[in-house]
Amino acid sequence: MAKNYWLAKSEPDAYSWDDLMKDGKTAWTGVRNFQARNNLRAMKKGEFVLFYHSVCDKQVVGIAKVDKEFYPDPTAEEGDWSVVDLKPHKPLKNFVTLEQIKADAILKDMPLVRQSRLSVTPLTEAQFKRLLELADTKA
Repeated sequence: MAKNYWLAKSEPDAYSWDDLMKDGKTAWTGVRNFQARNNLRAMKKGEFVLFYHSVCDKQVVGIAKVDKEFYPDPTAEEGDWSVVDLKPHKPLKNFVTLEQIKADAILKDMPLVRQSRLSVTPLTEAQFKRLLELADTKA
């Protein structure tokens, strides 16, 4: 079975990689975009999710894994919204900045660049591997 790879964005002031490391696991709540919701629903247990600090840092900082597949978002007061549970896998040795991503031939067409408002996006296997290469990190 083919594995999928993902990138999830969070503002570090709201929920950072350090918060995930400290908590050991989190429900990825609050997604209110249909495309991002559908991406959450496509995630399978054990798949890798790169953790991206948005707004201020603008860099990939860690690798998480899907710990529990989608279920109803407990923070949603209305609508059909979903969450997954993520757990930290490992921090990146070197963070990968948005500038590096935009300048890289393999990465410049990532949804992060093309659809910057989406909080959860798929990655190709080549993009995932290239990000880890730039980070000098093994999954």
